[in-house]
Amino acid sequence: MKTWLITGCSSGFGQRLARAAVQRGDQVIATARNVKTIEELVAPFGGRMLALPLDVTDAAAAKAAVEKAVETFGGFDVLVNNAGYGLFGAIEEGTAEEYRPMFEVNVFGLIETTKAALPILRRSGGTIVNMSSGAGIAGSGGAGYYNAAKFAVEGISEALAGELKPFGIRVLIIEPGPFRTDFLGRSITIAANEMPEYAASSRKHYRETNNGHQAGDPDKAIAVILRAVDADDAPLHLPVGPAAHSIAERKLASFRRDIDAWRDITIATDFDQP
Repeated sequence: MKTWLITGCSSGFGQRLARAAVQRGDQVIATARNVKTIEELVAPFGGRMLALPLDVTDAAAAKAAVEKAVETFGGFDVLVNNAGYGLFGAIEEGTAEEYRPMFEVNVFGLIETTKAALPILRRSGGTIVNMSSGAGIAGSGGAGYYNAAKFAVEGISEALAGELKPFGIRVLIIEPGPFRTDFLGRSITIAANEMPEYAASSRKHYRETNNGHQAGDPDKAIAVILRAVDADDAPLHLPVGPAAHSIAERKLASFRRDIDAWRDITIATDFDQP
């Protein structure tokens, strides 16, 4: 039996993962910025699921949630940094009032929650699951701010994997493609300054035409995450779904072309040997 601390459980993958983990016999600390949004999630499971308020951008709140988890269950084995949302719009369209709060949740919130959890995980090992995205693998027009936030999650996760290996702590980076959650509905904001110059690359149309029609089955994605957490040989990077794999394969091929094209020129930059 594992004990999980999961952020962002009011909807989407966080909610589904919390439910699936407790249904298989694990214990879950489910958190949300507004704890009332997860009362119905927690109610059927009695003492095996604990609902806690957690605004991940508040370092004190993260520490308080960890302390309560330790008080209730004695600790936890798995931290899932799931809380986050997206911002669509061209780089020129976005304003600081729109993109800074997104970075506060997606990046700095992940950092604060992880820092609060590490003293517990370092004692006994465990797993950190950081929810990235196919958007964290490759950038695309109209999603640059969200790309940047998820690229940051990837870099932080890779660094953590090296830092925490001596303590027996694994890091998993989950990189889902489009799954039929309400992410494109309630978890996406659109830059208010919509410029006609960027109409062709706008992600607004993508949201309107794909919300509720994504090909990915979220319950199957949750099954993959559970399997990865249980496995001894799970990779650091875990693209989930055919779209995410296609993004990764295109990125690898493009990166290789770029590296090879100017290789001889770009490596000839050391001091000349005497």
